[in-house]
Amino acid sequence: MTDPRIRRVRPDDVPAIVGLVRELAEYERALHECRLTESQLHDALFRDAPALFGHVAEVDGEVVGTALWFLNFSTWRGTHGIYLEDLYVRPTRRGGGLGRALLQALAQECVARGYARLEWSVLDWNEPAIGFYESLGALPMDEWTVFRLTDGPLALLGHIDS
Repeated sequence: MTDPRIRRVRPDDVPAIVGLVRELAEYERALHECRLTESQLHDALFRDAPALFGHVAEVDGEVVGTALWFLNFSTWRGTHGIYLEDLYVRPTRRGGGLGRALLQALAQECVARGYARLEWSVLDWNEPAIGFYESLGALPMDEWTVFRLTDGPLALLGHIDS
């Protein structure tokens, strides 16, 4: 059964979601890296071919949590999956099942669409989140290391010689 506090994101949710993403960045000790604007988020979620999808947790008319996700593809499974980019519930609203309900909504998306995986990353120091995810049956992918190119190294590698 679907939790009535969870719904798909709407355009008027964008300012609240940007605020939640900033709160998450601050919690993850990386607020200085968060450059997301309302315009960017709106375009990613609502343009003709969206690159990003989302759900929100709403309590008493206030957006207090979000799950932002996009499709990935498993060549080994031969089908899409969901990559959860951000999951965040305001600290004052934690413990009431909203995080679980947001993840359940994404799991329902996977099942309904025949997707093979629901994946995400978590900081290795975030013990409360790790414990929560493990309580749901999620398994850490310890043998994998995430790599990332940004800023100068990305520009350097992407530079086209003329």
